[in-house]
Amino acid sequence: MIQRKVKREALERLRRKYDSRDYVHPDPVEMLYPYQDSADREIVGLIASCLAYGRVGQILKSAESLLDIMGSPRRFVEESTCSQMHHLLRGFKHRFTRADQIVDLLCRVRAVLKEYGSLCECFVSGMSSQDDSLVPALTAFATKLGDSSAQGFSLVPSPLDGSACKRLNLYLRWMVRKDNVDMGDWANAVPQSRLIIPLDTHMHWICRNLGLTDRKQADFRAAIEVTEGFRHFDAEDPVRYDFALSRLGIRERIKPQALWSVLAEQSEVSA
Repeated sequence: MIQRKVKREALERLRRKYDSRDYVHPDPVEMLYPYQDSADREIVGLIASCLAYGRVGQILKSAESLLDIMGSPRRFVEESTCSQMHHLLRGFKHRFTRADQIVDLLCRVRAVLKEYGSLCECFVSGMSSQDDSLVPALTAFATKLGDSSAQGFSLVPSPLDGSACKRLNLYLRWMVRKDNVDMGDWANAVPQSRLIIPLDTHMHWICRNLGLTDRKQADFRAAIEVTEGFRHFDAEDPVRYDFALSRLGIRERIKPQALWSVLAEQSEVSA
């Protein structure tokens, strides 16, 4: 049985401390800040989130190398042929991801823009008014943008695969929520109350210790369980504390074995 071990007041103190762009670096969301056009930002966010695995320094370096070539991402996608993209992005590599996978993604983005006008409209088209869950929309979005022929690692994973879909849910947090960190370009189209926590192994470890899940694997079911736990504190914004909690490992370089004591000290976690 799940027993929550943290109080809302403690989480709020932690959120207030980190709700500032002063604490963002290093984090992929910072790649969105220089772009004034939301049509560019939604593409930048997709690229940055798709590459958000591995060391954060390398994530930023890889995303920046792509964006430097692209200029305006929206114009680049709409005006470049797939052949031109292959030529311009040749040699790109980020861990398991190579140029041909990025080009395939961008060509799919171009097809989506032609059909829907924006990535936001594509995502919204998969939402159901009969279902409070974003799972149908996540699945449809992944189907539109994912490579079904990909062997092993997919840039846009689907909930149907059992993946926690951390990177896709991270992208949605950036695009839907609006505060000092997240951009909120999709705030009027997608209810933030439906968002799902971007769950990776580090956040899973934290949430297990906070009593928000008892699942041993950081899979999609665990992400849903954790989100339900956070919904107890804020039903309208269940991913409200994601950024603040992730800072404990990224900014302060806290090792897992010391994390609980730090949370207890900084957030007054109750046993």
